[in-house]
Amino acid sequence: MASIVCYSNFLPSFRFPASLSGDVGVLHVLESEENLDWVLSSGQTPPYMVILESALFTRSIMMKLKEGSSRVAGVVVVAPSTNPPEGFSPHHACPNENSGVYSDSYDPALAHCNATLWNPLGSGLSYEEFDFPIFSLKEDNDTQVIRQCYQEHNRGGNGSNPQYPLCAMQLFSHMSAVTDTATCMRRNDINFSLSPEMVCDPLGDYNVWAATRPLNTTTKGHKMFESVVIAAARLDSRSFFFDVAPGAESAATGFIALLAAAHALRNVTQAAQPNRTILYTFFQGETFDYIGSSRMVYEMMNNQSVVDLDNIHSVLEVGQVGLRPDSKLWLHSDPVSRRNDSVNQELVENLRLAAGTTGVLVDEPSTSQPLPPSSFQRFLRARPIPGVVIENHDSRFSNRYYESMFDNAEYLNVTYPPNLTPEEQFEQPLEIAKALTEVATTVARALYVQAGGSESQLDSINADPQIVSQMLYGFLVRSNNSWFQQVVPSELASHLGESQSSEPTLLVQYLLANLTGSVVNVTQEDCQKQREHEKDEDSNYMWVQGAANGTVRESFCVRSTVHLSKALSPAFDLREYTSQDYSTWTESRWKSIKGRIFLVASPDLEKLTLGVGVGVLLASLFLTYIISSKADILFSSGREPATATY
Repeated sequence: MASIVCYSNFLPSFRFPASLSGDVGVLHVLESEENLDWVLSSGQTPPYMVILESALFTRSIMMKLKEGSSRVAGVVVVAPSTNPPEGFSPHHACPNENSGVYSDSYDPALAHCNATLWNPLGSGLSYEEFDFPIFSLKEDNDTQVIRQCYQEHNRGGNGSNPQYPLCAMQLFSHMSAVTDTATCMRRNDINFSLSPEMVCDPLGDYNVWAATRPLNTTTKGHKMFESVVIAAARLDSRSFFFDVAPGAESAATGFIALLAAAHALRNVTQAAQPNRTILYTFFQGETFDYIGSSRMVYEMMNNQSVVDLDNIHSVLEVGQVGLRPDSKLWLHSDPVSRRNDSVNQELVENLRLAAGTTGVLVDEPSTSQPLPPSSFQRFLRARPIPGVVIENHDSRFSNRYYESMFDNAEYLNVTYPPNLTPEEQFEQPLEIAKALTEVATTVARALYVQAGGSESQLDSINADPQIVSQMLYGFLVRSNNSWFQQVVPSELASHLGESQSSEPTLLVQYLLANLTGSVVNVTQEDCQKQREHEKDEDSNYMWVQGAANGTVRESFCVRSTVHLSKALSPAFDLREYTSQDYSTWTESRWKSIKGRIFLVASPDLEKLTLGVGVGVLLASLFLTYIISSKADILFSSGREPATATY
């Protein structure tokens, strides 16, 4: 079967249940929207398994199929080999509109994207409820087999109905959860089995953070005389289909730029430590109502974090920053805070200063324009903290594939000549990397000055374009490469494959440690105990594979300030499953995901076969009864004479 990806079942508000035995339907390749009538009304052999070319995977067509779901067994979308030029975004036109800072109590005129519609191409398709499974197939030889099966068996001539046998498809994608998060979590709790089966799980992962100097991790809450500048980026993205969410521009450009900036600051922050600490934070779950950032703010408010909100001097968030020719960086800040004079213009001035040294064009949007969807909004919900979000757009996303499977390497033009080996591609400089390197240098220099560093040091702060190129390749094309293999432990190496890694959080954790930490000469035992000596409690030690030397790897220990913190919505700790303040997203537990095609016979033939079978069964039972009742006659044998001798 072709490579299959299934539509994700996220709660609280939508689902698509599937039969435990799979959903079966007669194949129908939809050739145009006008052809929908065959599926929804005129076709004589429902239900149908609809095969959609990607150009027909639109909200209009999907909503018509939803309305006629009694005649639809499932939908299979054939993913194209190139991105659709018109753009495609199944996300909301107003992302995270109910979980940001703007609300009825915080400038209602800016709430619900009343002032700015950030994602005008957003169809909201990812948030609809469908009563049938939706799969995606890669365009390959197996997909051609499906089309051929349809052409040979299901396509009637001159508008006539096709003749049996017909080509059918069966999709297996049973999900346990139904209704909403509150119901799902309640069912998790009501389980009397000795081996209880959970039906859904809260969405969650880990945030990754590191500081330019060690912070006391054993004592939580406020740190006296500690001032922190937070440099933030998001790690996650999503698409309509499970596990196909590259997030090239929506996420990767931001966190790669911040990783490169952290590396550029490593030496200067050790040689000339600024007055304030720079805290690099990489949030998970931001697509789903800011899970990671809301968790960090919650912990800061409740003395569960290494610092609290009083320690935060300012926030600089790196968003979608993939620059193209003649584009610029936009410095977004909160208009409400500006009216209250609570925003420190120092950060904007420092960004302009840094941009002037790198040649990056920067600008500010209208003073009445709200912040774009960003993690910084969760900090503003807690208190008016100075901050800026840098993006490559002004009043609407320039990303035409926001939160879709097309927000990929191709969209960023991360492409390579066909004659290069994977390792040669890994070493190949990229044009997009040059622009992203300039952004990273601008961010690094602005952060250094914002943290109190001297402007005289700015010329020594430069991001490495080779590292940026390698990270673009590793995160968007092929995670199994020589550098990524070196900086991870052996147990994580198996997760590096021929495509994107399934463990981006852990990859960022180890890359950040490699880019900001230092190699220490300790044994593996001491490294794994996370100590170089007894008093070193605030650093983190990681034993990684190192470079390959023949069949042996030269492993080493890295000391850094990199840590993981929980990225799980506080709603699940508080058991507030209908919370209006925190994310309540959960994901259904899955059964096996697979599909198959086969030929089905005419219902009349099936009825005839059943009738003949029942007739044979009844005749067999009657014959058995007759034989059993006459057994003493049919199977009797003559009795031998009593005087017989042998």
